[in-house]
Amino acid sequence: MSASSNFDANHATFRNQNLIGGQWKDAVSGKTIAVENPATEGIITHVPQGVQEDIDEAVRVARTTFQSPAWRKIRPIDRGRILENIARKVEENADELAYLESLDAGKAIEFAKVIDLPSTVDVFRYMGGWCSKLGGTTPPISFDGREYHAYTRREPIGVVGAISPWNYPLALGSWKIASALAAGCTVVLKPSELTPLSTLRLAELCLEAGLPEGALNIVNGYGHEAGQALARHPDVDKITFTGSTVVGKKIVEYALGNMKRVTLELGGKSPGIVFADADLDQAGLGAALAVFFNSGQVCFAASRLFVQASVYDQVVEAVSAAAGQFKVGNGLDPDTMLGPLVSRRQQERVMDYVQSGIEQGARLVSGGKTLGEKGYFMQPTIFADVDPSMRIAQEEIFGPVISIIPFKDEAEVIHMANDTSYGLAANIWTRDIKKAHRVAHRLQAGSVWINCHGVIDPAAPFGGFKQSGWGREISEEGLLAYTETKTVCALLDD
Repeated sequence: MSASSNFDANHATFRNQNLIGGQWKDAVSGKTIAVENPATEGIITHVPQGVQEDIDEAVRVARTTFQSPAWRKIRPIDRGRILENIARKVEENADELAYLESLDAGKAIEFAKVIDLPSTVDVFRYMGGWCSKLGGTTPPISFDGREYHAYTRREPIGVVGAISPWNYPLALGSWKIASALAAGCTVVLKPSELTPLSTLRLAELCLEAGLPEGALNIVNGYGHEAGQALARHPDVDKITFTGSTVVGKKIVEYALGNMKRVTLELGGKSPGIVFADADLDQAGLGAALAVFFNSGQVCFAASRLFVQASVYDQVVEAVSAAAGQFKVGNGLDPDTMLGPLVSRRQQERVMDYVQSGIEQGARLVSGGKTLGEKGYFMQPTIFADVDPSMRIAQEEIFGPVISIIPFKDEAEVIHMANDTSYGLAANIWTRDIKKAHRVAHRLQAGSVWINCHGVIDPAAPFGGFKQSGWGREISEEGLLAYTETKTVCALLDD
């Protein structure tokens, strides 16, 4: 990926207002929210504390834009060209965007450059290609025997309210923005108040790339204020939310007023499964990365590791050895593997789970402590001999904590892996291809990776079973969720 060559972090400036109708604005109330660097606990900047009035204005602008001839008559191929232009703008400013991701989210900047930024570029480029390919069908009509001509149309759903998370603000926000714009919708997006900076810069780049004013609007604010106002708004046609299952259930309630279409990408408690015939060196490192990457702040983190009994001790040792090599530090340090947790509140929450694991009798193999006097750092933490009923094995922790559990055979591990309210993802480590696919078919998960983990591509649908959400993000399936199907039928007989 090409990257900006003139970006100087020492003289960085931060876009820190709401974007409504192409204009950068403070909140109506004048109130602001402090944006903290989780590595230093210092305040980076302040962003507006948007509330109902700010959301009302943004939705009104998005509706006006959606209904305007200028937006509705953009040729599909030209809309695709705009999305391609955005992808190129992101490539040109990759260094700056990675810096912003690391600064307010705490993540390792080197991984932001090779994962978050390419993911953002790819989804705009992929969805741009779909703009000119959203066709319908011509169903044969039997009805009363007369001749009819029927066809279907894919039409944009309208104004989309999007709420993006703090763990991958740029990449996951882009999933929503690119999909909605490709379908011909307009967007009001509320980024997390913890990590708004990369989203605001992305919005600025979208305007520079030629996106019409009002097609994308950004309102900062807290979830219980701006987020709730957006989800409840009677003139929003669809809400797309990525975050916790608890909040996702509230979003569903808020959406009932006007029967909004809803897409939810929620929590997970993903299982990793290591069979005795796996490449154990590969599986040990893969299992460690699958849970500790981004300090465990990943919705599909494989935080439950099931290991066949005959190789149990060997895999526990391999995971522990791998985790011991991961450097914890400031994400802006190019050698850092694990940055800080996003906030003090998140650090306290994760440490509460660690204490719970100890009290319930799990064996603490390594880690379990915070690090440093400043910043929200934490050691990668490994529990072995975990009972599947323990809190650390049932509840989403969203931190660098893994629970390792032994199993006897295929039937037992499938039962234990599925014994959770979540169903977002899973991984399987084995050399037996038949067994790999057999188990994959029986796991209740939206994504199953075999001898790998976390392979995310805009062409592959992403989402979960059970309480891990509704619908799918990205891919053709995710794109179609931003459309309505209209059937048109004409009588041809005289």
